[in-house]
Amino acid sequence: MEARDYPNFFTRIGITDEEVRARVQACFDTIFFDPEENFYHPVDADSACMIDTGNIDARTEGMSYGMMMAVQMDRQDIFDRLWTFSMRYMHLDAGPHAGYFAWSTNLEGRHNAEGPAPDGEEYFAMALFMADARWGSGEGWYDYAHWARDILRHALHQPELAEGGQPMWNPSNHLIKFVPEMETSDPSYHLPHFYEWFAKLADEADRPFWAEAARASRAYIALCAHPVTGLSPEYAAYDGSPVLFFRKPWAFYSDAYRVGMNIALDCLWNGRSPALCAVATRLQDFFADKREEDYKAYDLDGRAWDEPAMHPVAITATCAAATIASDSPTAEAWLRRFWELPLRKGNRRYYDNCLYFFSLLMLAGMYRPWVDAD
Repeated sequence: MEARDYPNFFTRIGITDEEVRARVQACFDTIFFDPEENFYHPVDADSACMIDTGNIDARTEGMSYGMMMAVQMDRQDIFDRLWTFSMRYMHLDAGPHAGYFAWSTNLEGRHNAEGPAPDGEEYFAMALFMADARWGSGEGWYDYAHWARDILRHALHQPELAEGGQPMWNPSNHLIKFVPEMETSDPSYHLPHFYEWFAKLADEADRPFWAEAARASRAYIALCAHPVTGLSPEYAAYDGSPVLFFRKPWAFYSDAYRVGMNIALDCLWNGRSPALCAVATRLQDFFADKREEDYKAYDLDGRAWDEPAMHPVAITATCAAATIASDSPTAEAWLRRFWELPLRKGNRRYYDNCLYFFSLLMLAGMYRPWVDAD
C-alpha cells in the first residue's frame, strides 16, 4: 500500500498538523453529517447518495467524489452505501451505454439521463482501487478491484462490449471525451495522476494506453490554458481551442475551476512539471487581486463578463490548492486566504464544498493514492 508521507503546506503560515487534521475532520463531518449543511442522503437501509444541492439530483460526479472522500477518511461504511446506490440505480446493463453509469438520477434513483459523464467513471475506478488496497475486496458489488477494472475496460473498449457503444477515451490521441459520442474534451476531466495508477492496476493489456494517457493529458492541460492568465476553458477541442456549450458565451466557468486542483494533485503525487507549474502560477497571479464577491465568468484572456461566478468558494479553494505547484509570490497569501474561508452554505454548496474538501485534503498532506501496484 502507498505509504509515502506528504507535507502539510499550511505550516508555511503557521498552522500545525493537529490544527489541519481537525479542520479536515470538521469539513468531512459537515459534508456528511451536519443536520443543516450536509449533502449526504440515506436512501435505502444499505445505500445513500450525494445531493447536488443546486439541482436536487444525484450525479456520478458527486457519487464518485463522495466515495473518494470516504476512502481517504477510512470510512468503508459510507463508501459502501454510496457504491451500492451507484450500482443499484445508476449502473447501465443494456444498450450502447451498458457498463457505464447514468450520470444523473433523482434522489430515489430514477434516471434523469441515460448516458454517462466520464469524469464520474474515472473517479469511481480510482476510488475502487483505493478501497481494495485499504480494506480488501469482497464479493459481488464489493469486489472493488473487479469493478474498477470493469469500468476502465468499458471506457476503452465499449465498441466491442456494447453494440453501438463509444469509448470514453479517444483511442488515437489518448484524450478523455466530454461524453463518449462527442470528439470534444473537458480540460478538467484530465487526471494524469489517476492514469499513472491505472497504468499499473488496469487490465494488463491496457496499461500502455493509460501510461500514454497520463503523458497526453499533461500536454493537453498545458495546451488548453491561456499563456498569460492560466485560465482554461470548460470544454475544448483536441487542439486546445475553447468549445462553447449550453448557450454560455464565456469559456472559463464552473467545470474549469478543477484544473488548478488537478494540477496540484498530479504534482503532489508525481512531482513538478514545468509546464503545469506555469499554469498554476498564472492562475494564482490572475486571481490574486480579486475576491469571492467579484469573481465573474471570463474569456480565457481574462475579459470579465457581467455574469457572477456560480461557485466562488471553489475558485478560492482550487487557487489555494495550486500552491502545491505554483511559483507565484502570492502562494502563501492564498494559503492564508483559504484557511480563513469557511465552507459554503446554501443551495449551491455541493460543488464548492467538494472542491474545498479536496483542496484542503491535498494541502494538508492527507490526500494519498492508497494503492500498491505490486
